[in-house]
Amino acid sequence: MRQSILAPIQSAGITPNLTDYEEARRSFSWAQAEQHFSWSKTGRVNMAHECIDRHVEDGYGDKRALHYLEGDDERVWTFAELKQETDRWATALRNEGVRRGDIVFIFLPKNADCYIAMLATVKLGAVAGPLFEAFMEEAVRDRIADCDGRFLITDPDLAVRVPRSDLPSLEKVFVTAGAEQCREDEISWNGILAATQVTDSPTEWVELDAPLNIHYTSGSTGKPKGIVHAHRAMIHQYQTGHWVLDIQDEDVYWCTAHPGWVTGTVYALFAPWLNRATIVVSGGRFDADSWYAAIEKAGITVWYSAPTAFRMLKAAGAEVAARYDLSTLRHVLSVGEPLNPEVIYWGLEQLGLRIHDTWWMTETGAQLIVNLPSEPIKPGSMGRPIPGIDICILDDAGIEQASGDIGHLAIRAPWPGLMREVWQNEAKYQSYFQFGGWYLSGDLAYRDADGYVFFQGRSDDMINSAGERIGPFEVESKLLEHGAVAEAGVVGKPDPLRGEIVKAFLVLKPGVNNTPELIDDIRLFVRTHLSAHAAPREIEVIAELPKTKISGKILRRELKTWKTPDEAVSGLPASESPSR
Repeated sequence: MRQSILAPIQSAGITPNLTDYEEARRSFSWAQAEQHFSWSKTGRVNMAHECIDRHVEDGYGDKRALHYLEGDDERVWTFAELKQETDRWATALRNEGVRRGDIVFIFLPKNADCYIAMLATVKLGAVAGPLFEAFMEEAVRDRIADCDGRFLITDPDLAVRVPRSDLPSLEKVFVTAGAEQCREDEISWNGILAATQVTDSPTEWVELDAPLNIHYTSGSTGKPKGIVHAHRAMIHQYQTGHWVLDIQDEDVYWCTAHPGWVTGTVYALFAPWLNRATIVVSGGRFDADSWYAAIEKAGITVWYSAPTAFRMLKAAGAEVAARYDLSTLRHVLSVGEPLNPEVIYWGLEQLGLRIHDTWWMTETGAQLIVNLPSEPIKPGSMGRPIPGIDICILDDAGIEQASGDIGHLAIRAPWPGLMREVWQNEAKYQSYFQFGGWYLSGDLAYRDADGYVFFQGRSDDMINSAGERIGPFEVESKLLEHGAVAEAGVVGKPDPLRGEIVKAFLVLKPGVNNTPELIDDIRLFVRTHLSAHAAPREIEVIAELPKTKISGKILRRELKTWKTPDEAVSGLPASESPSR
């Protein structure tokens, strides 16, 4: 029989950074966390300085900062080497006209260049705009065009997905290659770096509320919205890295997410480096052998990934895991989608460790509800709010719900990681705060008598597939661009591996025949022009979409209840990467 409560598992000789949750709830204030930063004494604020430079100043320049692995390619950078490299990149960007407050989009694979570009941009006081490496032309265009982006750093392979003719604001496209690999409207970044001399510190000192980075998050209606965070988010990100990731001096840390997703920025880069961890970056697509090999080769101790990834590792079988030495692992965490209890039990059986679920959103800036290493876990629960965060379950009128009752999950604002703004959309920002000082997450949940929170679903139509938040409107819009499609409705369908998959209901244009070849072509159209993770895994052709009588709005909730007939067509490669 499975246990309903799992006690903490203590690694030999290691005491968690937070040992008394209840006492911390009573006594902690965010002002305490501020004392960790050099700016609390100097008044000089910059996230990149706190992530890299201050560790060099504190005497840790020789410590390993970044360990990159991909196949036979392996390289290590110390904090001193990263400081030198980010200074050079920042100086080069400054020489090319990038100034404080400018948005620099970064469209690179999950490699060292991506991380260095992020830090160099922030060091200049500019705003980092990372783009997921699987984005196709439409997704790239929407994001850069939304804020009239002027600068982009990319590589030769990804540069071909940038629709330059549709982006008149884009002044300079820097390609991380030699001039011979650049097209005529691209600039060789390698050539620029080779000619760059660092003569003074490029660090731009800013205010805590100065913009830091922008991430685009999909909604149930309209195009993706730009969520802007401020340098003050470092307070929240440092503290959760200390408490939740439980980073300690000798830890080697691996978050599998790409910086194009908020987890890959906050918890693959900022939080671990604010805590002076050695971070591992493993390139390439998901593969059970390569993931286990990375743990063994790098000696990873703390691992943060997604439920879909753990489910795929579980499906790969114990015999694959048995080929590798995973004994260095001491703490494992999960994010991006609800963590089902079976994955937690698999972690106990396969790794001898609990997997700790965490909950937060792009808009919140860092983790809010978590399972701490020092606290019991209730499988199926998101955990409890961290010290410094207050939550509430509200009904539709904003009235607090009793223990056990389902309602809207809300967080008392403000807190340091809370988004600074929604880019040029104040109305959207205010829509999160319908009940005074409470931030509405859009999630439905209940809280038990012990304060543990249990996710019950979304209050909107967002799709969460393998940890990726997918807006149905964006997929529907792309489907309608296909010449055979008259109408489209997109919903999330429950799936045992990915949590949900994207399912599309289509009305074809008159005279168009529903054939397997057509369905494949429609799916490929979305995959090619939007992104692979947004391409429908199931497509069902119907005669008419259910709609509201007055406004004609698609009733997605009704589509979710429809049974899939035999003629529904499904299937995408099962090997697609679940990492974010």
